[in-house]
Amino acid sequence: MQVAILEQTKGTVRMGRKAKPSSGRRTQQGIKNRTVFIADNLEIMRGMEDGSVDLIYLDPPFNSKHDYSAPIGSKAAGAEFKDTWTLSDIDQAWWGEIAESNEPLYSIIGAAGKIGGKSTMSYLIYMSIRILEMHRILKDTGSLYLHCDPTMSHYLKLALDAVFGSNSFKNEIVWRRTENHNSAKRYGPIHDVILFFSKGKQYTWNRVVVREYTNDEIKSGFPHEDSRGRWTVGDLTGSGLRNGDSGNTWSGCNPSDIGKGRHWAAPHRRSIPEWAEVPPNWDRLTVLEKLDALNDQKLIHFTRNGTPQYKRYHKAGSGVVAQDFIFDIAPLPDSEDLGYPTQKPLALLERIIETSSYTGDIVFDPFCGCATACLAAERKGRKWIGCDISERAYSLIEQRLKKDAGIAKFITGAGEVTCRTDIPQRKGRRSKGIKHVLYGIQHGYCNGCLYHYQFKDLEVDHVIPKAKGGQDDDKNLQLLCGNCNRRKGKNLTMAELRATLKTDGMKFGSGRSDM
Repeated sequence: MQVAILEQTKGTVRMGRKAKPSSGRRTQQGIKNRTVFIADNLEIMRGMEDGSVDLIYLDPPFNSKHDYSAPIGSKAAGAEFKDTWTLSDIDQAWWGEIAESNEPLYSIIGAAGKIGGKSTMSYLIYMSIRILEMHRILKDTGSLYLHCDPTMSHYLKLALDAVFGSNSFKNEIVWRRTENHNSAKRYGPIHDVILFFSKGKQYTWNRVVVREYTNDEIKSGFPHEDSRGRWTVGDLTGSGLRNGDSGNTWSGCNPSDIGKGRHWAAPHRRSIPEWAEVPPNWDRLTVLEKLDALNDQKLIHFTRNGTPQYKRYHKAGSGVVAQDFIFDIAPLPDSEDLGYPTQKPLALLERIIETSSYTGDIVFDPFCGCATACLAAERKGRKWIGCDISERAYSLIEQRLKKDAGIAKFITGAGEVTCRTDIPQRKGRRSKGIKHVLYGIQHGYCNGCLYHYQFKDLEVDHVIPKAKGGQDDDKNLQLLCGNCNRRKGKNLTMAELRATLKTDGMKFGSGRSDM
């Protein structure tokens, strides 16, 4: 296993003891399997190539207003993190970057800030700039699972909708994390939320059976029996009228006779028994041709009044598939408990990995903590990359993989990653990304008229013009709308501009409350 400890410096990425200069281009370098980065995951993701990861699972801070630490004497002793957020915890440039790249996301964060206050706004800025990178590094067939609790899940859902698209939302999964919880003046909070999004329409999906049917369930669920096994009936129609093939009469029955506003709908190929002889070009057949093929295989049952129904046979090994309410995975068992704050059970991560990835796929956990996702990926034959800002995480990962996965050989060295050099450096002269920083500091308001503008509609200008001794560095820069910038010109100071605006009777916007 590799460990990479990164420190951002001027134009270089320091890896361990060796400093590696950056070329300034986003060159793509492969990250080896079983690599753990001890660094800010934003900088790691910004160095990862587009579409390089199959599955992302993240269990980030929840903005719970609590500080977490592992108990003294536990294996995770020394691991701790603060989950209380203020504007000082974020880089103001992130706010500007979000405004430039995703206007809906910027609007959502602003609205959430008005509802939940600066703490909520700060947390969402922190998460959103990272969600943008997660979307970029995911493959088109990839998926993202964001683990949170009801404190922030509704805000994070909106942020994910803005980045991935609302049509990419698949499930809000509820995991019962504890049996019961006594709470004064409210229902006991016993669940977490996992938001499941896909990047594209054709995403990886495996049907995972979490429990086989019992004999009693088989008898009640498949009440009929013949020489081929037990079976039940299924509908062969779908809602909505159709004018084509699927709306025509078949075997003396019209689909609208079965139910008002119905059309014929044949079952998917994977639901047909393996022993059935269906045409190899099944997917290219018309709906009525599929019904004929099913009838030839005696897979259609006709009721007394002639209504056709699909004979769905019980298949050995079939059972209850994974649902969006997970109550069968118990809270963290004692055998796994490391004392790590917010640790999750292996079974939960194994289910997610089995469902949304294949053997050999790459799983990435940007908040890997005590490496539950990494260990689950290892056990399921997937490749994995982890990242955590705490150096304590690496020693925990090393211990867990040696003990639980039998990996005895570890390589300690620098991982391969290329970080961007266009991240603002705000010392001395003007920074390359200063507009992002200023937009975040001014919250999108023009520093002259105090009206709010989109990122593209504001311009960088000097507070004190060069003509009057102003310097071209960050401390002397601001954002103005086009109109204010033209009025100010190259000779007026900001004090002179505001005096001019008042003399001209110009109305001022509300501006920021802390400007």
